[in-house]
Amino acid sequence: MELPTIHTIIFFTISILFSSLLLLHADTPPSTLEEEADRISSLPGQPPVHFHQFSGYVTVKENRKALFYWLTEATEDPFSKPLVVWLNGGPGCSSIAYGASEEIGPFRINNKATGLYLNKFSWNRLANLLFLETPAGVGFSYTNRSSDLYNTGDRRTAMDSLIFLRRWMERFPRYKNRDVYLTGESYAGHYVPQLAKQIMDYNNDKTNRFRIRLKGFMVGNAVTDNYYDNLGTVTYWWSHAMISDKTYHKLINTCDFKLLQQKESSECESFYSYAMDKEFGNIDQYNIYAVPCNKSDDQRRAFTGQTASLPHRRPLSKSRWLSGYDPCTENYAEVYYNRPDVQKALHANVTGIHYKWTACSDTLNRNWNDTDVSVLPIYRELIAAGLRIWVFSGDIDSVVPVTATRFSLAQLKLETKTPWYPWYIKKQVGGWTEVYKGLTFATVRGAGHEVPLFKPRAAFQLFRSFLRGEPLPKS
Repeated sequence: MELPTIHTIIFFTISILFSSLLLLHADTPPSTLEEEADRISSLPGQPPVHFHQFSGYVTVKENRKALFYWLTEATEDPFSKPLVVWLNGGPGCSSIAYGASEEIGPFRINNKATGLYLNKFSWNRLANLLFLETPAGVGFSYTNRSSDLYNTGDRRTAMDSLIFLRRWMERFPRYKNRDVYLTGESYAGHYVPQLAKQIMDYNNDKTNRFRIRLKGFMVGNAVTDNYYDNLGTVTYWWSHAMISDKTYHKLINTCDFKLLQQKESSECESFYSYAMDKEFGNIDQYNIYAVPCNKSDDQRRAFTGQTASLPHRRPLSKSRWLSGYDPCTENYAEVYYNRPDVQKALHANVTGIHYKWTACSDTLNRNWNDTDVSVLPIYRELIAAGLRIWVFSGDIDSVVPVTATRFSLAQLKLETKTPWYPWYIKKQVGGWTEVYKGLTFATVRGAGHEVPLFKPRAAFQLFRSFLRGEPLPKS
């Protein structure tokens, strides 16, 4: 048998390599190059991890608007795990500052803002987490037209978020056939069901190229219905001895709770001002049993706004300190994410935004021109569509308190499947829950407005039960 010559071997080797490259190129969609460009090799001060991270921009309006995202894939077997989208509220607050950096993300920022440490209750142990800063003007998300900052609201946010998600999946095609869940808190009580409805409408259009496999959503301490939220908030203040009987009756008898915000000159507004300035005292309204952080006097958390407004827009007291909990994490975020080396690692601020990165945008909050009076009609529609829907509430939050959520959800008049019972974590009562036909409601005992921040273990159990579609543990 004649042996092949060296020239023949080289020819066949080159042919095989060339064919492989052609095959690889044919099987790799153009978006793969964009995906690779968004890969995070490592963040400054980050401990070593085995999961993959990506971040960057997706354009939602050509030559004008782009939304920023951060994807932290699951720690184990990410290809079998669902995609969970997290949104923070405000309106105008950053999902990077809150959800990613002090609630459910894999990292926490140290108190010198020099580096990161691991969050052992990160939700990416169970799912791939996609943190989205929306609308344009929040965090690193930007618009080239300043009028966009003065003319935005619920509908624009939902539409842009849907465009983002569709285009993001074109960049990350492996997520097109993945189960998707939406999650968030606070004013994301509007964003999440509104985006869910946008996705359902998009899926029902048979001309679209692919369907987003939306399976459900979960929201915490969620703004839901103006009237019942505001009535429930004032009731919470009174029932927790934050205000006097006299102020309570004045608020109940004077205010139009259907409005999100009263006119500054209104009699109602003056009663709100009196309650907050004279009767609340120096407390953190997001956790009424905590003491303040002393590092900053101008903290802004999930809501910001004018001096005396209805419960969903108002200035905040200083942050708080609880055992095992650092109340100043927002301060660390504002230092860390303004570092040039951090922005470079995140592929952020690529256009050289002229203002500092902040956790919340006062401009957006003050100029929010479109808000649904109630999202309960959307709940009814999505319940009928068969989505898995969970609503949870930290029970020591006075901003969107448990009474507000219960008053609002009661208007759905849902049939009870499993009556009220205590659920457990580590042999302790984690909270209470009731399962309705089409919706599960749960409280988290001793948690403030940002439930995963105050009770990370309980929040992790809540999330695990939600993903599995199982009731919370009874023992």
